[in-house]
Amino acid sequence: MSSVHFTTESSADGMRERDFTLGDIPGVLWSPLSGTDRAPLVLMGHGGGTHKKWPAMSGRARLLTARGFHVAVIDAPGHGDRPRTAYDEQEIAELYRAREAGEPEGPIVVRYNAHLAERAVPEWRATLDALQELPEIGPDGPVGYYGLNMGTAIGVPFVAAEPRIRAAVLGLHWPDVLAEQARRITVPIEFTLQWDDEHIPREAALALFDAFASTEKTLHANTGRHKELPRFESDSAARFFARHLGAADRS
Repeated sequence: MSSVHFTTESSADGMRERDFTLGDIPGVLWSPLSGTDRAPLVLMGHGGGTHKKWPAMSGRARLLTARGFHVAVIDAPGHGDRPRTAYDEQEIAELYRAREAGEPEGPIVVRYNAHLAERAVPEWRATLDALQELPEIGPDGPVGYYGLNMGTAIGVPFVAAEPRIRAAVLGLHWPDVLAEQARRITVPIEFTLQWDDEHIPREAALALFDAFASTEKTLHANTGRHKELPRFESDSAARFFARHLGAADRS
């Protein structure tokens, strides 16, 4: 796959934003405006039905760049600026049908996310290869991964397969196809669940947390439904990465 090709650049409030392409994969790289020589990198996976510049992504990036990190997000297959396949359309239609009928969404989401992960993990590894060719990141700097919901469905197999990842923030997903891969992960983990999640039973979320082989892992359980994750969890994630990847707080 080719090198990163930057297409647009802007800056505001101390953060530099550069859109890029890697082959046919669109992405964005956020960086601090100053002090970025060989800064640590956090890769972020977005949630299902969203995209690389979804407000949650740019908001988390702002917190992380304030602490001296580079932050990169790519559009998952069938999301954002990427076309959907016939299979994507079929699974999305089935999800909407189940939602309208009041049927459980979990089996469809788990199946579809597993399919997306098979496509996305090689793309993320190629993206990391290309980003580490940039002089401001380099091949030896610490790297973390941050992804909830679908970002966890892709992130667990990615972190399990990628030895360059030193720490990860994950959560809000079922254990079905992820538990076996989670048992291969030993890096520090911060894991989030919603205690009153209407889609993911707390026993299922706890089972995924328990599956990680990490000797350092932390569970953050908050009251509320699936989409009611407190915003302060993003602050906690930024502090977690600062501890494990070594960036200095520039805020």
